[in-house]
Amino acid sequence: LALAQAEHADQQFAAWKVDSNVPLPLLSGVPIAVKDVLSVAGVRCTCGSKILEDYIPPYNATSVERLLESGMVILGKTNTDEFAMGSSTENSAYGTTHNPWDIRRVPGGSSGGSAAAVAARQAPVALGTDTGGSVRQPASFCGVTGIKPTYGRVSRYGLIAFGSSLDVVGVLGHDAVDAAYIYKLIAGHDQLDSTSADRPIPDFELVDSSRGSLSGLRIGVPDEYFISGMQPEVETAVREALREFENLGAEVIPVSLPHTEHALPVYYLVAPAEASANL
Repeated sequence: LALAQAEHADQQFAAWKVDSNVPLPLLSGVPIAVKDVLSVAGVRCTCGSKILEDYIPPYNATSVERLLESGMVILGKTNTDEFAMGSSTENSAYGTTHNPWDIRRVPGGSSGGSAAAVAARQAPVALGTDTGGSVRQPASFCGVTGIKPTYGRVSRYGLIAFGSSLDVVGVLGHDAVDAAYIYKLIAGHDQLDSTSADRPIPDFELVDSSRGSLSGLRIGVPDEYFISGMQPEVETAVREALREFENLGAEVIPVSLPHTEHALPVYYLVAPAEASANL
């Protein structure tokens, strides 16, 4: 599939070089990896489980379809904890994924395959999914950028569900700019997903730090997130990043989320209940 898509991209580029009026998709030929819980037509989708080892979707997930419409080349599917239930990518029926920075360590999960692929430079960007940290945590473990969009911003059509009220399709990339481009590409309302939001997509270029200013950007920082027992170097890194945002012109605002202490127990009620209904 990847070779056929790459050949098609070459043909499009050759035609465009001859006649610049020939349409050339924005990201023609750019490679991307896709977590193995998202449907790609004609490609096996196992969700890291032997239960689905022979399942071949007949259609594309909306997020995948939007990648293809922009000319991207799907390199392949990335490993995941079984049915995206895990935080280490050790619980796949197809083997453990290792952290490319130190193969004795885990890459995080459940999108550990996507994070490892980006960190190892096997792909510049990858799609993952996040139900309770499954994009953000492996991005942190592997030293890449991970974006978990607001629920409803990206269509879930074609995603094999874990927790339907929690699942979000996200992006992992080498840096924030790469991840933002893909996020903007896959975001937007989809009639095939009744929970997708019909709202304008933000212009991420307005907050591109390479422009030299983040003036007008407001960043809320929950007081409750600086918990007792946090590693000092983690808190130091976060606060240094916040100071850098302020130096670039952003307004950093302390906020309070008083129900934070209840979030984890509620998650462990909702997520398993929805998983049992979905699977």
